[in-house]
Amino acid sequence: MSATGPIPISGSVVIPETELRWRFSRSSGPGGQHVNTSATAAELSFDVAGSPSLPDPLRERALKALENRLVDGVITIRAEEYRSQLRNREAACERLAALLREATAPPPRKRRPTKPSRGMVERRLQNKRHRSELKAARRRIW
Repeated sequence: MSATGPIPISGSVVIPETELRWRFSRSSGPGGQHVNTSATAAELSFDVAGSPSLPDPLRERALKALENRLVDGVITIRAEEYRSQLRNREAACERLAALLREATAPPPRKRRPTKPSRGMVERRLQNKRHRSELKAARRRIW
């Protein structure tokens, strides 16, 4: 995935570069002379609520899944783990794509409770009896 260009989310859903807002600042933490002069930290903002790229059902799903991370319908991702601005931009794009893929994924199918088969229950009980007898045989007889 490149730092510039559209971000693929799923099959036909792609977020164009025009919907992304970038901000750059100096990275925190230790460094050297380089860290004081270069704005390598990348901050990526994407308006989930107002995006025309996301179909309505996916947008609703994403808004519900990301409600704790959104500020006025906008999600912001900050990447500053690399010394290069380009690599931080790529990392932010990858994180946004992964986050949106997870948020727009359909909910898992409901679990249908099943009952163990009669044979399985009998084998379990037989195994328990066998273990019990084995352990009882190890005990000292007074």
